[in-house]
Amino acid sequence: MNEGMWDWIIPIVTLIAGLVGGFFIGVYVLRKQMEKMQTNPEMLQQMAKRMGYNLNKKQMQQVQNMMKNSKNFRKR
Repeated sequence: MNEGMWDWIIPIVTLIAGLVGGFFIGVYVLRKQMEKMQTNPEMLQQMAKRMGYNLNKKQMQQVQNMMKNSKNFRKR
């Protein structure tokens, strides 16, 4: 390969590696944040309010149970 080819190959490979790495880092961070919300009702309530929902205690329990059940379902 000549020198001109490397001017195209290196940036493309770097871009692909960055996109793949960024995706996996984003998934990791989001998963950790969701795990925190399962154990911290205040954080879940705050997120619901930002989305425009006002949940009472019973609804909060239902949301937490759904999150826990979906987490267990994925592990099977």
